[in-house]
Amino acid sequence: MPHPTHYVILNANAGTANATGVTSAELERLFEAHGLDAKIDADSERNLAERIDAAMASGAETIVAAGGDGTITALAAALVGSDKNLAILPLGTVNALAKDLHVPLDLEGAVAALATGSSQRIDVGEVNGRVFLHKVVVGLIPGVAAGREHIRGRQDATAKIGFLRYFFRRLARARRIAVAIEPSDGERRVERVQAIAVASNAYDEGLGLFFSRHSLDRGTLTLYVLHHFTVGDFIRLTTGMLLGRWKNDEALTMESVKGVTIDARKPTLKVMFDGEVMSLQTPLNFTIRPGALSVIVPATTVAPEEAA
Repeated sequence: MPHPTHYVILNANAGTANATGVTSAELERLFEAHGLDAKIDADSERNLAERIDAAMASGAETIVAAGGDGTITALAAALVGSDKNLAILPLGTVNALAKDLHVPLDLEGAVAALATGSSQRIDVGEVNGRVFLHKVVVGLIPGVAAGREHIRGRQDATAKIGFLRYFFRRLARARRIAVAIEPSDGERRVERVQAIAVASNAYDEGLGLFFSRHSLDRGTLTLYVLHHFTVGDFIRLTTGMLLGRWKNDEALTMESVKGVTIDARKPTLKVMFDGEVMSLQTPLNFTIRPGALSVIVPATTVAPEEAA
């Protein structure tokens, strides 16, 4: 029996999938309508690692992540260095990589784009051997993100007001942390920071571009160091990002590196890893793997070298 060309892993618990009730039957209908041969794995009760192993062994050329950023990052980690493609049906809350790749955010549009798309190789970041696609953040932000988890799925005003109160209390009480930063081609230095982020490639600066990247294949990491983050800094930086002028903000420095080690006195650091909060052992050793992942992009996407 021939192998399906597409193997779809549906995470029905992802933000948009959960809200809209996406089903395997609906996915089968959409794939058929666009002439795509696909096997749909909608067994969200099964361990994700087992589901990924089954997808990798299926013989399918393209493995499709129908879920949020966590599902996409987990699948990408398995696909790195292989000849299989990663495709995305953005069913999460943030959908960061899908936006960077210009994948339509509606399900039918995303399947249509998959049918006519082409493969493109992009970089991935690694920290202590774990693959990330966007950024890893240390410091204040993971704590705030952890607080945000308490109101996930709640749309009522009380929950949102409660989170804002929590956020500004954290800002008022936040202490800077001492970290040792050692770029692969630079000198080791110790700094007191509010937060530090390491991103695969760099975020763009421009009107309305909010944590957006047009180039994912430059083979570099970008180190963002937030030296202080008061309520005034938060308002100024957020406004600057929306208006497209934030890179020269006095609270922030950035540099392009091929690799960097971040260390602290603590044996572990809480980080935000592609949107998920977790703890990693120190030191944090970051590297970039150029062109390590093949992704399917819409046919209308401008090639990175043309966009530069």
